[in-house]
Amino acid sequence: MIAILFYEKPGCLTNAKQRRLLEAAGHQVTRRNLLAEPWSADRLHEFFKDMPVSEWFNRASPRIKCGEIDPQQVTAAVAMSLLLKDPLLIKRPLIEIGPVRIAGFDPRRLQASIDLPPQALQDLQDCSHALRRSTAGHV
Repeated sequence: MIAILFYEKPGCLTNAKQRRLLEAAGHQVTRRNLLAEPWSADRLHEFFKDMPVSEWFNRASPRIKCGEIDPQQVTAAVAMSLLLKDPLLIKRPLIEIGPVRIAGFDPRRLQASIDLPPQALQDLQDCSHALRRSTAGHV
């Protein structure tokens, strides 16, 4: 059993599925509210340091979806400022496994630190709410 800190948006169906998968694999998952966490730029950057700036963002965020923010066009400094001011923009979940920091539910990166069941390799990154709307015929 591995201890995992799991920063999620409360009520997010996708985060709940991801968390349950980790728990079903026998890991001890401690939930944290991503939106209420007192993030600093240095601390948040630990999750993103190996990723392109455009991937720091939650693509399901209303501000991204409406085009108010284009993740492809912002610098690291501007991106960090936006994330700190509006945590809904942060790619989630954020996961801590000892010294390892992971942004998003990336099965390959997780598998390097913990054992995961085969179903973890399915795509559990996309927003469940958006998927339900698209399969129901809504855009």
